[in-house]
Amino acid sequence: MENKRNFTLNELSLTISSFAIQAMLYEVACYPSPGLVSPISNGAHKDMNYYTFIDSTSVLSKYLAQFVQEGYTNNCYKDIFNKIRAIGVEAEKDMFVKTRGINTHKGMLFLVGVCCAAVGKAIYEKKKFSEVQDIIKSMTEGITKKELSVLKDKADLSHGEKLYLKYKNEGVRGEVERGIPTVFDFALDFYKQSADLSINDRLVHTLIGIMQICNDSTIIHRHNPEVLEEVKEKSREIIKLGGIKTSNGRERINEMCEKFIERNISPGGSADLLGVTVFLYLAEEYMNGNYIYS
Repeated sequence: MENKRNFTLNELSLTISSFAIQAMLYEVACYPSPGLVSPISNGAHKDMNYYTFIDSTSVLSKYLAQFVQEGYTNNCYKDIFNKIRAIGVEAEKDMFVKTRGINTHKGMLFLVGVCCAAVGKAIYEKKKFSEVQDIIKSMTEGITKKELSVLKDKADLSHGEKLYLKYKNEGVRGEVERGIPTVFDFALDFYKQSADLSINDRLVHTLIGIMQICNDSTIIHRHNPEVLEEVKEKSREIIKLGGIKTSNGRERINEMCEKFIERNISPGGSADLLGVTVFLYLAEEYMNGNYIYS
């Protein structure tokens, strides 16, 4: 076996990264989750299942702690971002080895990696949770233009890069550069307002809430912007019915599950943002002195 590098992790990094692991497992555990992998269904996916996600989360766990630790330093925001991007490349390689080439968490890895580092930095600088979003913006300022404006000269394009060239959809890069507004400006409060629900129903309800506003690049990649708008509209209708909190809303969610499998629709981008929502909720509770477990 080849030699591996040695590194030391502090307890804070292990604590914060445990929230990320919890969030990633929560996301894949909830059902009914239209088009997505869960313990009950593979959704609109033929190449992965619930256990693929457990495998992927497990192999990424050590990297999540490293992201936090890179943030918990006196390095400037841009340097932290550059360091976690390098770690992320290694994490992605390990993910693909573990899943035998299946992309379970590429988008999630980028989003939650940035969030882990930003939370670590906020705690290091003794800042409030409300300042984490500005840290993310500072870390990622300019990446959309820097990385997406030169794609015509690039040979091996990712799905997200192809979508940018075709539809000008900025994908996960645009989301993080704007400070993940889908979560900070909407989903976090939406999740908090559903605290009376069971964990499962709270996750499903928040997923549908996110789907009504998310410019989901996974849906566009599989289909087109018109299908995305249709998904957003149907999600808005479900939320108007009360979401999973009402029998009509729950029935519509179950119908959506069937239709998404038939039509090969997977709101993977919304799923990633659900995971980020749970992580940031747990991180906020921790930073406010409330060490909670769900």
